Amino acid sequence: MMEPKNNNKTKIVGIRLTPNEYDKLQRNWKETTCRKLSDYARRKLFDKTFITTHRNQSLDDFMAEMIRLRAELNSVGNNFNQAVKRLHTIHQIAEFREWLLGWELDKKILFNKIETIKDKIGKIAEEWLQ
Repeated sequence: MMEPKNNNKTKIVGIRLTPNEYDKLQRNWKETTCRKLSDYARRKLFDKTFITTHRNQSLDDFMAEMIRLRAELNSVGNNFNQAVKRLHTIHQIAEFREWLLGWELDKKILFNKIETIKDKIGKIAEEWLQ
């Protein structure tokens, strides 16, 4: 039986670089899709492959905006749900009660659409952030 592999990175290697060496390291790192300098350095040190494709800044900006929008959708949905729950406590006006029951269907449709948007943004963000 194989022992489970421990992938925790617990050892630190410190190196000193000249400003020019550090600038070159930064430039080379930024030409890859590695999100962290440490990941780039490890891959370079151990001759692992990495993608040297330039990231698309406009797509990065778009994804940041979509992630922010997803958070806002969550807030709007929560606030809306709280308001509707509060309206449910009003029992004095019969017509309003009928309208409220009809509104429940519309609310479910709205929330389903919001969930679809949130799921889509989540999947795109997950793929993009890899």
